[in-house]
Amino acid sequence: MLMKMLDTLWNPRKKRSYYRKSLLIATLEGFPAVVIFQLLGGPFLTGYLLYLGATSTEIGFVLAITTVVNIIQIGMAVAMQKFRNRKRMLLIFGSSHRLLWASVGLIPFLFPQDWWVVMYIILYTVAHLGNAAGGVVWTSLISDAVPGPVRGRYFGIRNTILGGVSSLALFIGGQILDKYPGGQGFTYLFMIVGVCALLNILAYCLYPNPPFEPSKESNPIGMIGKPLKDSAFIKAIIFLAVFLFVQSLTVPLFSYVMLKLMDINYETVSYITVVHTLVMMASYYVWGNLNARYSAQTLLLWSLPIIALACLLWGAIAFIPAIVVLYAVHIVLGVGLGGFNQMVFTFTIGDTPKSERPMYIATYSAITGFAAFLGPIVGGKVYELIAEAPMWMQIYGVSTLVGFVLMILGFVVGRLVLGKQIRS
Repeated sequence: MLMKMLDTLWNPRKKRSYYRKSLLIATLEGFPAVVIFQLLGGPFLTGYLLYLGATSTEIGFVLAITTVVNIIQIGMAVAMQKFRNRKRMLLIFGSSHRLLWASVGLIPFLFPQDWWVVMYIILYTVAHLGNAAGGVVWTSLISDAVPGPVRGRYFGIRNTILGGVSSLALFIGGQILDKYPGGQGFTYLFMIVGVCALLNILAYCLYPNPPFEPSKESNPIGMIGKPLKDSAFIKAIIFLAVFLFVQSLTVPLFSYVMLKLMDINYETVSYITVVHTLVMMASYYVWGNLNARYSAQTLLLWSLPIIALACLLWGAIAFIPAIVVLYAVHIVLGVGLGGFNQMVFTFTIGDTPKSERPMYIATYSAITGFAAFLGPIVGGKVYELIAEAPMWMQIYGVSTLVGFVLMILGFVVGRLVLGKQIRS
């Protein structure tokens, strides 16, 4: 199936339909995008912040910014009713995110050291405001560009391909930082990111621009009220927000624990993250195929205990070599997050009314984003408060406790909320 799709995408002699061209462009645009997100995010984001002198609380705050800024999507969903050229809006907001985030690499050259962390937070926040605004536009646009019957399978294949690119970026980034530690290594990473940012902007110019179907509501209040009155949707979103809050108490800080508390080098952390990404890449394809047989809600429900298990596995460090446990944790987490991310996306664009889809997407992002914003902040504060506690508590105690709570949420509460939707 994968080879067949690649042949369809890449063979220039085949006459492509509008939809096939859209699939090709969306896939190609993802190449530079995932390189940017991998080299500026994950363990490299934590490493760069540590290089700039950030504390665990500050790192937790930065990790939370990407979710709280999603509140802007509600306003963006309303604005889309007036400014209906989604391609132009994607180009404006997507480009601002890529350029501003890449510019944090200039901080050590432009500002005194006391300002480094503050300037990172400012630039990072503004950049991700642009990303949040562009995100609702992209999701709305791509849901129209990709036919519904092939949506689950296509995104499974697309994410699989981009997962390979992500893995390569992580591997190269880890090698660079291992060979050139400190500021020199990060300078090389940001040079690569700068080139990818320009390529990403050029790719936006090639995107399709299908006609936009406006909301049936004539005023913003009515638009906002549509998803809020959908009781099944709201119950599911509130549950997912609680789950994400608990999950984000520790999962975004895995890199902090490995780099700071366990003193594992960048090369090893990058290998672990590469394995995590490869597993997620493979799972995207599997989850996408499963979506042809089972509903998004069913598969979403299946993914929750897998994420919980990944957190629980940290406790195995007490009697199994740490490096073995870390690989196991990230393998299981890759499977769980692969299902969760893909099925949430499919749920919000596939099981919602087309004309109201931007507001449904914005409502989901705002509610879950606020919960996921609080999680890393609280989690970072927890690690700061237990700094004098036994090392086992800092390394695996918090994650194991979070895993128990997530398992209860996934197996018990999740079945009560999402299970009712499935049966109905």
